[in-house]
Amino acid sequence: MNGIKTTPINFSTELGISLLRFSLGVMWMAHALLKFLVFTLPGTANYFASIGLPGWVAYPVFAAELLGGLAIVLGLYARQVSLALVPIMLGAAWVHLPNGWVHTSAGGGWEYPLFLSISSLALWLMGDGAVALRRSGFLVPRFPAA
Repeated sequence: MNGIKTTPINFSTELGISLLRFSLGVMWMAHALLKFLVFTLPGTANYFASIGLPGWVAYPVFAAELLGGLAIVLGLYARQVSLALVPIMLGAAWVHLPNGWVHTSAGGGWEYPLFLSISSLALWLMGDGAVALRRSGFLVPRFPAA
């Protein structure tokens, strides 16, 4: 376990966490690929500029979402990566806040980015799950024993 002290949890919990990890990683990658395949990266950069962000920020955001999602799927420091991605999706929720709740609203709503943010925080709190390639104790929440 790479020297990480954890409380024993049952196998079905580990599999449930892995299912969350895999689906969350896929969603992060889908969010990135939407920027690349549908809106295009230059189009995404123009959109970022239209809302007051530097256009060049679209490129590292795309890379963070795509590579971060892949790392989460593979279980490569999934807890830390999911925590690192939270500010990106909270920024997306903030951008979509005026559009209302439903993400299918014109301009997209804020529930989808908020859900991805909360799911990422949940993964960070719960752990890497089963079949993770690399684990780390860095930035792992420590709770007192019950």
